[in-house]
Amino acid sequence: MHVWQLTDRLLTIANRPLVLGIINVTPDSFSDGGKCLNVEAAVAKGLELVQHGADILDIGGESTRPGAGAVPLEEELRRVVPVVVGLVRQTAAPLSVDTSKAKVSRSSLEAGAHIINDVTARAGDLEMMEVARESKAGVILMHMKGTPATMQTDPHYEDVVVEIGRFFEERLRVMAEAGIAREQIVLDPGIGFGKTSEHNLEILARLGEFQRFGRPVCLGVSRKGFVGRLLNNRPVERRLAGSLAALCHAMSHRAVQVVRVHDVEESRDAVNVVASIQEWESGNDEGGMMNEE
Repeated sequence: MHVWQLTDRLLTIANRPLVLGIINVTPDSFSDGGKCLNVEAAVAKGLELVQHGADILDIGGESTRPGAGAVPLEEELRRVVPVVVGLVRQTAAPLSVDTSKAKVSRSSLEAGAHIINDVTARAGDLEMMEVARESKAGVILMHMKGTPATMQTDPHYEDVVVEIGRFFEERLRVMAEAGIAREQIVLDPGIGFGKTSEHNLEILARLGEFQRFGRPVCLGVSRKGFVGRLLNNRPVERRLAGSLAALCHAMSHRAVQVVRVHDVEESRDAVNVVASIQEWESGNDEGGMMNEE
């Protein structure tokens, strides 16, 4: 069991991973860019995801797809903060903000958000440390080699899992020195962020090695390019089954505590079924068994 400290609450993660639903308030995200460009559409999307089983909503105003360029601060604020305000008024679900800018995270937290999801793991904007410490927000520390604009330019590792582990060790040390509680932190190995398909497969096969840090692990494989390549270059909109297969594999090894997904309803179904099997297997039937008719 893990406890994740957010700004105003503690989340307990036991047998079933939390499902983090993605809301991209961007014109250029790789999967669903342009679908939630106005506040009303983004808020409606978030409420739909909660209805479908999302435990957390993750709002992003800057695409981090391979090759993506930076978004100006004022534009990212304009995209993200009103969505946070709108969702806070209509749902009690914790809100995460996917940003690498301290001012965006601070404004979003002031508007009612609970988690900072920073693809630079607080190494980009150094003010992020102060924001996380002062707010006691949950933080997701993700590994990325390079930047979104450069990360897929021939990434190389001697041992990808060992090197990500060293990165986590260093970031956890820096966070502790900055006064950020370990209970605030979730670790994300950054599938697809400066990794080849082979690297991604190795990370998934060895995902359980990150459990040694004693913190929840977040997995983001939803609709990603390596899934499409494994399926004969399947387009984005037809990668659901492959994404769910990776999710189920990670759960089967009890190696993941948070899953970041586009397809919330289907992912929630997969999480519930796998968790029910695991609970039965361990002699714990709290997940409930269906009676055959």
